[in-house]
Amino acid sequence: MAARNASPSEPLEARQILIDRILDAPRERVWQAWTDPTQVIHWWGPRGFTTTIERMDVRPGGVWKYVMHGPDGTDYPNQCTFIEVVPPERLVFTHGGGARGQQSAQFESTWRFEALGGRTRIVIDMRFRSAADRDHVAQRYGAIEGARQTLQRLAEHLEAPSGGTAAR
Repeated sequence: MAARNASPSEPLEARQILIDRILDAPRERVWQAWTDPTQVIHWWGPRGFTTTIERMDVRPGGVWKYVMHGPDGTDYPNQCTFIEVVPPERLVFTHGGGARGQQSAQFESTWRFEALGGRTRIVIDMRFRSAADRDHVAQRYGAIEGARQTLQRLAEHLEAPSGGTAAR
């Protein structure tokens, strides 16, 4: 667990990636889009990526195992284990994965869902063991831009005429 085994000598800011976005959808609908694998496959990952979910058990101790398929044909196997699930407010999970044969991306991720009337603010907080681990994931895997694109794809999914329940 990345954040729980963090280096006490490095400040949190050096080991962290924070991203937030306001979505034009109620929190319950955003939560459903995040926790329903039939919806997640339509928006998870940066532009050009597709996702195959092998298992998604959204509960404390549950495992989410999936493969992201890059536009260049590279597969990125991932496995997350949920630590906290507080509907519709917060998800906390450990993440491990990356391109086959490459140093993996290991971190703890917290997704917070804040109700703003009919809108939702999502805050993604990724915490790494060290600044070097954070920098590796930011540079090798484009984690910052990838997270922004993922949130953009989620926004587009939620804005679909079907209200975020149809395939995109």
